[in-house]
This record gives sequence, C-alpha cells and structure tokens, in this order.
Amino acid sequence: MRWLVVVLIGALAAAAAGMVATKASAPARPAAETNLGTYSGLPVPRFVSLKTDRVNVRGGPSRDHDVTWVFTRSHLPVEIVAEFETWRRIRDVDGQEGWVYHSLLSGRRTAMVAPWVSKETVTLRADRSAEARIAARLEPGVLGNVRACRAGWCRISGQGFDGWVQQDRLWGVYPNESID
Repeated sequence: MRWLVVVLIGALAAAAAGMVATKASAPARPAAETNLGTYSGLPVPRFVSLKTDRVNVRGGPSRDHDVTWVFTRSHLPVEIVAEFETWRRIRDVDGQEGWVYHSLLSGRRTAMVAPWVSKETVTLRADRSAEARIAARLEPGVLGNVRACRAGWCRISGQGFDGWVQQDRLWGVYPNESID
C-alpha cells in the first residue's frame, strides 16, 4: 500500500511523498561494526538521501531486474546496507529493501521526524536542551535537513523551521552519531 506523508508545521503544509507503508518503524541501528564498502570505500551501513524526485528501486543490482517500487520525492533519507559495483542496496523508513543506482543517491543528510508514531507531535527546541524555548512542534513524517548532531540532539531545518530535536526522535541518523 502506498501512502502520503504530509509535512505539517503549524499551518504550513508541504508537498506529499509516496512511500511504502507496511509497518511502524523504529529508529535504525547501525551494525555493531562499521565496514567499508568494497566499491565506494565509505562506511556500510550509512545514511544518504534520494537525489531526485523519481527513483526506481529494483529487485537486484542491475537494470535487468524489475522495478519493485518508485520513490516520488527527493531528499528522503535511506540507509545503504550493501554495495555491488555501481548499485546500492537501500533500506527505507518502513524497512523495505531494494537496489538503487548510485548516482540517484546524495551524501546530503536528511532525517524524518518520528515516522513510527502517530497523533503526537515532536518538540523542536531553540537550543540543545529540554528546557530551551519551543521553536515548533513537528508532525511525524516531517522531513528536515540535518545540520549537526551531538550529545543526543540534532539541529534540523526545513521550510519554515530550524532548531534542535532529540536524536532518538529522528530516522536518518544513528543513535549517538555525531555530525558537524
């Protein structure tokens, strides 16, 4: 089943994204040991984002494999879990996996706010503290650019918001990952 994630911040509504919704997801966890990809030399697993607003996800690492589904929104976070030549096996927020051609992925870090909860907002703070001024309340599924992560907090920004959210409320960053 396909679903739309509508981004809401107060009265602000952004464009919708097509994604496969099969089950509630919890924050991703990296492997106990981070390995380097045989082809890229970069860590596997690692988070990246979709470069374009149309990305075919295939059943295997070649154009000969059928398209399993299509992402229809750029900048969604995905996790690279394997590499084969110029193809990357990715995992999406719902835990679905498939193969994407490497040039359709970007190193730009984005994160989705608490997609595993519903009917509950996540507080965006002006600073890295639970006592800091509330900058906004974000709906589950809001997409933001990751600016920094440290000490359990990440600074994210997007259309109409900028602030700090607790790191464990995001999908697209690992627990205790530092990003500068």
